[in-house]
Amino acid sequence: MRKNIKYKITILLSFLLMTTTAFETKRNDNSKIKPWHLGIQLWTFHLYPFITAIEKADSCKIKNIEAYSGQPIGGIYTDSFNVNMSDKSKIFVKTILAQKKMKLHYWGVLNPSGKKEWNKIFEFAKQMGIKVLVAEPLKEDLDYADSLAGIYSMKIAIHNHPKPAPYWEPQLVIEAMNKHPNIYACADIGHWERSGLNPVECIKLLNGKIIDVHLKDVDEFNNIDANNKILGKGIINLNGIFEALKKQKYTGQITIEHEQDWLNNVPGVKENVKWYSNEMNKLFSSNYR
Repeated sequence: MRKNIKYKITILLSFLLMTTTAFETKRNDNSKIKPWHLGIQLWTFHLYPFITAIEKADSCKIKNIEAYSGQPIGGIYTDSFNVNMSDKSKIFVKTILAQKKMKLHYWGVLNPSGKKEWNKIFEFAKQMGIKVLVAEPLKEDLDYADSLAGIYSMKIAIHNHPKPAPYWEPQLVIEAMNKHPNIYACADIGHWERSGLNPVECIKLLNGKIIDVHLKDVDEFNNIDANNKILGKGIINLNGIFEALKKQKYTGQITIEHEQDWLNNVPGVKENVKWYSNEMNKLFSSNYR
């Protein structure tokens, strides 16, 4: 009798252990799929100096920044965000970002004119803690830029301005990435829509090679002058894009680039953040308890 009871207890404990282990495995598998970091391209606030743009981004509760070249620093600093920034300005920018717990890992869109400029860009990026250079490289510089990216442990993300820009369609980006392991894609979905391309299909073509997404919505297809819209109020299939990115196990940044109401666009950015957060909750709800 005691043997039977002992046997039953052993079976029960084994079953509970197996159940717990299965649950833990499932939970750990799900935890690998996380919502993407939300950032903002500071071109959204290009009418203001860098320090004001940072304040605006912070007021929208965005902590990931994609800087662009040429934005005045502001305050007592007379130079701009670029490779020629003074050491004092570099220290100031890194200090204010640290105080606000913001990360500056992306910078672009860059248009280097040759190898000498690429050298300056990588050295400046290293000093600022930047990880991804969003750019439209000259095709003759691809080998050199890719090599530097490997040396500096950075990545280059090729951006697509509307046609007839050099990388306006995915196939052109794919050709540039060929045999260049450190070159990826920055998917500007609004510009694809403006160029008469289906952004969802473009995302699929660049499967696994996207590292930045410029998130926006527009009001017209195949018109390079199409107007920006609040996310979800334009014509872009944003949810289809999110689904495609999730399927690819995307791990890069989603970067809001809001291009309307330039003098008072904080309310629009906040509306975009709220919409995006709601969509992410729905998209990833099955992975969280």
